[in-house]
Amino acid sequence: MKISSVYHTWRMLSGTLCLGAILMLSVQGCSKKINFQNSAEVPAARGYVKVSKDNNNNYQIKLELSNLAEVKRLDPPKESYVVWMESESNSVKNIGRINSSGSLLSKRLTVSFETVSSVKPTLIYITAENEPNTSYPTGKKMLTTANF
Repeated sequence: MKISSVYHTWRMLSGTLCLGAILMLSVQGCSKKINFQNSAEVPAARGYVKVSKDNNNNYQIKLELSNLAEVKRLDPPKESYVVWMESESNSVKNIGRINSSGSLLSKRLTVSFETVSSVKPTLIYITAENEPNTSYPTGKKMLTTANF
């Protein structure tokens, strides 16, 4: 009797563990986390991008950055960091800016940024620009992901 009870408990436990592993893999499969590559322009900066698909088949794009130098302290100084997205069609789109003054970039030089795109991103990068509303990047790439 004890052997069959232990066997039954073991089967239940292994089934629960398998189900848990499947659920974890399916949740992780819905979201991609891509690290920004090391940069000679802002060597202390670190961060990542998370891309996930929402219920409307749009792509949620979330950036987390730390140790990002204030844009006015760059050489030469600039007005704003601009976040760019490349898509599968190789088009480039300005998806927002990161201000280095005010509440967006704290004293600890960290920033969070979120936006939504109807097209799938394949590359995210950040430039330093004099004109934050520019429709095409003119500044150096400060941070970039690899293609994903």
